[in-house]
Amino acid sequence: MPDNTISDQYWRLPPISRTLATWMFLSSVGLYFGFVPSQWLGWHSNYILRFPPQIWRLATGFLITGPQLGLLFDTYFFYKAASDMETGHPRMRRKEDFIWYLICVCSFIAIIDYFVAIMPFFALTRGLIVALTYTATQQQQGLQVNYMFVPLPAPLMPYAMIGISLLFPGGIQDFFLGLYGLVAAHMWEFLTRIYPQLGGGPNLLQTPQFMTRLVGAVEGRIQAISRPGVTGASDYASSGSSTGVNSGPLPDAWRTRGTGRRLG
Repeated sequence: MPDNTISDQYWRLPPISRTLATWMFLSSVGLYFGFVPSQWLGWHSNYILRFPPQIWRLATGFLITGPQLGLLFDTYFFYKAASDMETGHPRMRRKEDFIWYLICVCSFIAIIDYFVAIMPFFALTRGLIVALTYTATQQQQGLQVNYMFVPLPAPLMPYAMIGISLLFPGGIQDFFLGLYGLVAAHMWEFLTRIYPQLGGGPNLLQTPQFMTRLVGAVEGRIQAISRPGVTGASDYASSGSSTGVNSGPLPDAWRTRGTGRRLG
């Protein structure tokens, strides 16, 4: 039954989340086990701003997990929140919308880090994970989760992640990075939804047309060399919608339906 192999299941995962999570895990393994020099991947704004700029750090600086168990947990929470948004967020129906969201939020986090400069960070991944979780759980009003054995509404999940980080070694860095991510996600939410709906203004972060053309060109190239019979993320999305499961950024075993009341 070739359709049930691990490889086939992997290629049916949401493509953007799958690719980024895979890169996050493999690059972090290479870094922490000494296969890749840490100075090549870490977030150093001075290397980005100098000439010639090391622009790859704009991506790699957001895709390095924490050490030890962080290899698993950071990759897992990143993938769960990202895949939920890629396949189910009402304002990210196209791949380019999700990619543009990632660009905007990562840019906000980087700008905040540059001007606030509370402490040096080797990676800004924790901020991105909190931002993804915040945006994903805003669509899950009424969903209850158990985080660290404490039941709470799903929209409070990012705040719990920030608070619980203080209980672990080095948690003060994760705490501030979580705040960066929360502010960045709030900015995106305000500029794309709150201001247009309540203020009557335009969507200030509308996905640009060049992103649509770029994604279309990349998809065309990938389809030309892709494996036959593998339909990609569409199977993943249709499977979730047909079963009525709203997968959020947490394991299914942790989630229960609440009364459906809306916060705020």
